[in-house]
Amino acid sequence: MDSFATGHRRIAVLLPCYNEAPSISAVVRGFRACLPEARIYVYDNNSTDGTALAAMLAGADVRRERRQGKGHVVRRMFADIDADIYLMADGDGTYGPDDAEDLIRTLITERADMVVGTRRGLADTAGRHGHALGNRLFNHLYRHLFGPDFTDIFSGYRAFSRRFVKSFPAVSDGFEVETEMSVHAFRLKMPVTELALDYGQRMEGSHSKLSTLGDGARILLMFAMLMKETRPFLFFSGIAALLMAGGLLVSAPVLAEYLATGLVPRLPTWVLALALIGLSSMALTAGMVLDSVARGRNELLRLHYLNQPDHSHLERELADLTDPQPALAPSAHLRKNRVA
Repeated sequence: MDSFATGHRRIAVLLPCYNEAPSISAVVRGFRACLPEARIYVYDNNSTDGTALAAMLAGADVRRERRQGKGHVVRRMFADIDADIYLMADGDGTYGPDDAEDLIRTLITERADMVVGTRRGLADTAGRHGHALGNRLFNHLYRHLFGPDFTDIFSGYRAFSRRFVKSFPAVSDGFEVETEMSVHAFRLKMPVTELALDYGQRMEGSHSKLSTLGDGARILLMFAMLMKETRPFLFFSGIAALLMAGGLLVSAPVLAEYLATGLVPRLPTWVLALALIGLSSMALTAGMVLDSVARGRNELLRLHYLNQPDHSHLERELADLTDPQPALAPSAHLRKNRVA
């Protein structure tokens, strides 16, 4: 694996790209100017417009991921690159490199594992009203299902600790990977924070790769999958409630007729009602069993997460940089006393 070091601090800027030739050169130069100690990686995802060459000429370390989709790119980046701090942004120029230092400083000083750059003015710059509306709806759904930690789960501008990156499984294929990141932090009860940042316009010639309906459907499926994996009791309880409601609704007229006449003339309807109620009980039982399994898996994931290095050495370096008069080392004091 690759690493980049400046003193005790290693910073990697990760830029997943697909057909971003009009903007990637300026983005790479911007991060090189703002973070001269960092190494900048551009992961080209089958671009056909010269993105890789433009990034290489701008000074980035260019790699390629042939499987199409941002989730595949993020999984490859997190596996390949070894660093203490990871900064991920998009190659379209909508995220300002000038904000990178604030994200990294917040990550270190607040001992967080992920800092999300929430996007100010998203409704004005999203390009499509459907995208802005979808962002609001999905963020509301996330807060209802997983908690209030995040207000912009689709932001692509994030800073990560090594602990987060090396414990993140990344099973998504596409743009739903940002949702998976947020749920991963919720699942392991990681310290996270947000930082409000300006969200800019795309550079001329750059176009959004999002599909309002297609990506929206994939994100909904990801929500369902993550609920099943992380909160199975709640997931299967909802299914059990729907099945029970259906069984009671179907059985109501049959029971009413039985109480009135003592007969059950619609036997298939009664059998269907009993089947739905039985399936409801099975779903509730599955939820209870899988909840215990999920707790055990979460414990193993958290142990793996805790085995990664923390922020201690980064905080010591930050203190050294901000202390104008560092204290003398013990050996220096001893030498001074001996001379006296």
